[in-house]
Amino acid sequence: MTGEFDWEMREDAAAFTSGSQKARVWTEGWVLRQMYCPSCGERPLTDYTNNKPVADFYCGLCSEDYELKSTKGKFGKKITDGAYATMMARLQSETVPSLMLLRYTMADRMVQDLSVIPKQFFVTDLIERRKPLAETARRAGWVGCNILIDKVPKAGRISLVENRIPQPKDRVLDKWAKTRFLRGKTLAKKGWVLDVLNCVEHIGQTDFTLADVYKFENYLSELHPENNNVKPKIRQQLQVLRDAGILEFVRRGEYRVLTN
Repeated sequence: MTGEFDWEMREDAAAFTSGSQKARVWTEGWVLRQMYCPSCGERPLTDYTNNKPVADFYCGLCSEDYELKSTKGKFGKKITDGAYATMMARLQSETVPSLMLLRYTMADRMVQDLSVIPKQFFVTDLIERRKPLAETARRAGWVGCNILIDKVPKAGRISLVENRIPQPKDRVLDKWAKTRFLRGKTLAKKGWVLDVLNCVEHIGQTDFTLADVYKFENYLSELHPENNNVKPKIRQQLQVLRDAGILEFVRRGEYRVLTN
């Protein structure tokens, strides 16, 4: 994939005075000029010229929406986003955009890292309600939200660029395709799958046993107090992850995390 990306963000941002405004012009311009759609591979992406709430870009082939967040530092555990009510409504209607996270260097205006979180990983537990703005604020009472990206499983953080090195396009598309099965599931069902996947990743081993996952029974019970049969639910979700090609069944009670 060498040469597919033009790293330098060359957009003219002379009309802006602040560094953040200039960075927005550079990064958005770079995405429009260089990025392919991580869902289907189509290139280029198109911007929403009418400032569509939440989304910044879309794919003309598969209609995938993307929101771009960029920083010159490292992303923390949470990212500030737009209106809480808008985000929650989009979660219910499955119209929340996939999230691109771009890290750049300001001195030479170069793309350092780029990853994407597909929208199928967005559940209500991922969205944190912020406090309403004070009465003295221009938008008094407005309520925003944070996206808790530290709660996203590793399978939901797909790297496209790492340390200025583009990752193989076929690997990106394959990783995306493996989790597409989550789309169409209710938020509750999706939440169960992702919670069990997070538990598997927390074990920190490629090979693990059913007993290892059972250790998270109390934790999962707290997350899903409406369910009184957590162990059968764990086995069910491991089966779902196996059928999706994320896990491999080794032998009775033993599993393996598949990597690509």
